[in-house]
Amino acid sequence: MPVSPEQFRKVLGHFATGVTVVTTRLASGEPWGFTVNAFTSLSLAPPLVLVCVDHGTESFQAMRRAEYFAVNFLTEDQEDLSRVFAAKLQDRFRHVPHSDSSHGSPLLEGCLGFVECRKISSHAHGDHTILIGEVLEAKARGGHPLLFYRGSYAHMEPSLEPTKR
Repeated sequence: MPVSPEQFRKVLGHFATGVTVVTTRLASGEPWGFTVNAFTSLSLAPPLVLVCVDHGTESFQAMRRAEYFAVNFLTEDQEDLSRVFAAKLQDRFRHVPHSDSSHGSPLLEGCLGFVECRKISSHAHGDHTILIGEVLEAKARGGHPLLFYRGSYAHMEPSLEPTKR
């Protein structure tokens, strides 16, 4: 018998994740974006990523129709931005500086980096759909990530700077 949703959420909350904003364009041409922490790399060759989207959201409808999307990696200073894209607002881009990628996906200014993808497949499981994207472009810059841990935002301790081995 599987664990309860409450127990599952509580235990998985102990796994720290990065915070991203996934962006795309609606059929109308309007930008759309939403906060996601269910994101990961899938393959190096070819370069693939996956994003999980809840079936009960407007974002699911937007992503169902999307051909291209971008995943913007938020910095520790972009918690407010994460909250804007997590809220149920129609015009999330109103005061958010951004530019368009080569395929039209909005790229948020000041992020740690982004990957722009062409959606190649989707798989419905449980209450979410897994979207798989082929990475067409990828860029990164320095900084510290915004993290999500045990139900709230978290930041890296400066003493935990990554080191190369």
